[in-house]
Amino acid sequence: MTKYIFITGGVVSSLGKGIVAASLGSILESRNLSVSVIKLDPYINVDPGTMSPSQHGEVFVTYDGAETDLDLGHYERYINYKTSKSSNYTTGQIYDKVLKRERKGEYLGSTVQVIPHITDEIISNIKKGSFEKDICIVEIGGTVGDIESLPFIEAIRQMGVEYGRELVSYIHLTLVPFIKAANEIKTKPTQHSVKELRSIGIQPDILVCRSEKNISNDDKEKIALFTNVEAKAVINSIDVDDIYEVPLILHKQGLDDIIVEKLNLSCSKTSLDSWQKYKKKRINLKNKVHIKIIAKYGNYSESYKSLNEAIKHAGVNSGVNIQIDYVDAEKLENSDTSLLENSKGIIVPGGFGDRGIEGKINAIKYARENQVPFLGICLGMQAAVIEFSRNVCNLKNANSTEFDKNTKYPVIGLIEEWLDKTGSVQYRDINSNIGGTMRLGEQECLLEKDSNAYCAYKSEIILERHRHRYEFNNEYKEILKKNGLIIAGQSSDKTLVEIIELKDHPWFLGCQFHPEFTSKPINGHPLFEAFVRSIRDY
Repeated sequence: MTKYIFITGGVVSSLGKGIVAASLGSILESRNLSVSVIKLDPYINVDPGTMSPSQHGEVFVTYDGAETDLDLGHYERYINYKTSKSSNYTTGQIYDKVLKRERKGEYLGSTVQVIPHITDEIISNIKKGSFEKDICIVEIGGTVGDIESLPFIEAIRQMGVEYGRELVSYIHLTLVPFIKAANEIKTKPTQHSVKELRSIGIQPDILVCRSEKNISNDDKEKIALFTNVEAKAVINSIDVDDIYEVPLILHKQGLDDIIVEKLNLSCSKTSLDSWQKYKKKRINLKNKVHIKIIAKYGNYSESYKSLNEAIKHAGVNSGVNIQIDYVDAEKLENSDTSLLENSKGIIVPGGFGDRGIEGKINAIKYARENQVPFLGICLGMQAAVIEFSRNVCNLKNANSTEFDKNTKYPVIGLIEEWLDKTGSVQYRDINSNIGGTMRLGEQECLLEKDSNAYCAYKSEIILERHRHRYEFNNEYKEILKKNGLIIAGQSSDKTLVEIIELKDHPWFLGCQFHPEFTSKPINGHPLFEAFVRSIRDY
């Protein structure tokens, strides 16, 4: 039977509950326990798909096409587990399901209330998302005391009562601030946060205390005394230079041993050799290389979270200390490329809308003409096709119908697939009359031998995750190929262009999918590693 670990947060947000959940999952997995992870988000949006990355952070896409919270990216990077549609639930999703049932009369005339109907739906979805693994780790977004998260807190309280304390454990993450003027660590915020949690009916088994300085044993004992938690269960999560050290730090303090004892788990000893090797490679990096990312969303660390991590993974695994410099795409729209000088590599990531698109195109032109290694992702690939069409194929003002519905040369368009009378696949632009749907989730891609993509993956068939509406327009395939564009990857039915490359360039590749979503620190990702190696060797 699945055993549950619930992780809550207090005092302030952004303390790293997702990192703690992922790190704990990685440690338990190393003890040969199967692990699933769920994120419960208290916002009303049905999913993060329409939320601004600048405000909420990136939208992480699961293999089955769910648009989810960025914490699911952390889970997949630390744990050998593919998250899914059942791994992220929002308040909006929960209420939407309950209201639909009410409209269908499934509650038989009962008054529909938060308790028990909303909480029952939450519990049902938690059980569904556990996938009957040995351990299911559930992270509750927000902070204890927020009105938005109360139904989630009540649901996990009920599960503790239903299953008993041998099947359920509670971890509470809090802030222990250091007051510089007094030269003291203050435990009072943690005491109040636990008091708030206990008033709702949950006594935490473990406290993970985030701090910028080490918490002394005396302070740990003080926290334990005032929160009714064992002193050994007060874990210090200190600020670190690299988030992939967190599993080592938590294990060193015995977090997994406490969980194993509390939940009476039968498992092997912990083995974190892979994390130790990663840390050793990281601290031994010497060759520093700067690359430019042409961005359009602010809050770069969160808006491009998976991309940042994928580049870091590739650098460590290729022996290169990659330093990322973000460039605002809008600042490149006047064709002034001085911000790109001395670039060793350029990445143009995904996005939506026309803001900054001309700046991205100018950056791609700079990379092409100056022989700078280039990687275009999703919109970045489409911008590369537009730039090549305009400046090499002489298709003046070529564009995507996303940005110019009346462009004479729609090299990128909103394409609908249909079968004609002969059964062959045809396409037409449906931007203005029918509309389109997202291509989401993991899909198969066929690679051309001798391409850079094939050399990177060392396989003719790959699976990668998509999140976009617009596609390469096949009507322009031949003219672009004639001028030197390489179609290096296509969909499994060979009807959609997935990867483009250029002849006579050190390394120039654009992909329609998002490879950053499947990069892991231990293994990296073939495309990012090939990109970094091209910089290192060139």
